[in-house]
Amino acid sequence: MTQTDRYDVIIAGAGLAGASFALAAAQAGLKVVLVDPQPFTAQLAPTFDGRSTAIAFATFRMLDVLGVGATLRPQACRMDRILVTDGRRPGAAARPASPAFLRFDAGEIGARTGGEPLGYMVENRHIRGALAGAVTAAGIEVLAPASVAAAVVRPGCVRVTLDDGRELDAALVVGAEGRNSKVRKAAGIDTVGWGYGQSGVVATVRLGRDHGNVAHEYFLPAGPFAILPLTDQRASLVWTETTRRAEALRGASDAAFSAHLMRRFGEFLDGATVEGPRFVYPLSLSLAEQMTAPRMALIGDAAHGVHPVAGQGLNMGLKDAAALAEVLAEAMRLGEDIGAETVLDRYARWRRFDNTVLTVGFDAFVRLFSNDLPPVRLARDLGMAAVNRIAPLRRAFMQEAGGATGDLPRLLKGEPV
Repeated sequence: MTQTDRYDVIIAGAGLAGASFALAAAQAGLKVVLVDPQPFTAQLAPTFDGRSTAIAFATFRMLDVLGVGATLRPQACRMDRILVTDGRRPGAAARPASPAFLRFDAGEIGARTGGEPLGYMVENRHIRGALAGAVTAAGIEVLAPASVAAAVVRPGCVRVTLDDGRELDAALVVGAEGRNSKVRKAAGIDTVGWGYGQSGVVATVRLGRDHGNVAHEYFLPAGPFAILPLTDQRASLVWTETTRRAEALRGASDAAFSAHLMRRFGEFLDGATVEGPRFVYPLSLSLAEQMTAPRMALIGDAAHGVHPVAGQGLNMGLKDAAALAEVLAEAMRLGEDIGAETVLDRYARWRRFDNTVLTVGFDAFVRLFSNDLPPVRLARDLGMAAVNRIAPLRRAFMQEAGGATGDLPRLLKGEPV
């Protein structure tokens, strides 16, 4: 082994959570290396990731501290209002909407947030580009294309073997490579979860009128349909259907897809034109039974994969990254072994409850709204009407969605680790 093969932290996965954690850890003075099967150049291709992400206002503070906020702001669209409406068969345009709805307005909590919006909608390709630029500027080593083949705990370190035979030593390895995490499997951590039998059809449209920075979430029996505002009078559509129907929509001609979209949702999308390719993402839930193992830790989708109904998946992952970076930075300053069980337990205790509650809560939310049984529909409509009339409860929901509740890591307060 040469000196260059020894690191403080090896990060498997250079995606959104992995790259963000690398920046935070490097700012804290840790020597890190990113390992990913895809080079940054491949991740930045327009066809790599067609999704857009709702970044909570507290999470955007973290991106500012990491040095990517200024790059992202021109590409970020404010979400000043969110309207949630219950649907009816066969679609939004076919029958009047339910009188029960939820309306969240950033102005209600503006005094607490300093005028920040409820969140920012940013296309994932722009987030990836900003993170890649920051990682490169910070001089963080990136090994790509490469992937973790094995991770074996040894006295005082963990040895990672890459698929090309290279070996790396570190005090800690972090799994940030998504739901099929090899680090999680190497750690022997099982997951619980299930598929929804649904897929999200994602497309970008140019609207026929100004969206007013309003995000719409329309619940239909097949699943939610979201219209999320983007810059330049565009919107990201996330259309939940059965997997069979979703694949048919992906394979349809542009004219057929647009016609079906207008027939179902013309009430909202009159004059909209589809831009760019369509993407289909299968929807499922997964939750790791543990977030840590000897000299290993999980962040992001490697630890929890949730339904995109509330747009909180990335925010949960970045909060993981912020919490782990803070725990490791404090341990390093105290002269502790950053891969020690006592150190990793602090991270697990910090994030485990929050992640479990949110994962279960989003699942319950999907099941409550993705059906058309009259008693259930009546109960949820009454509940929505009640929340809409109780201002303190509504403001609490907005604070939670903005990522500004609970025991926040320093980065989400806008402070360096």
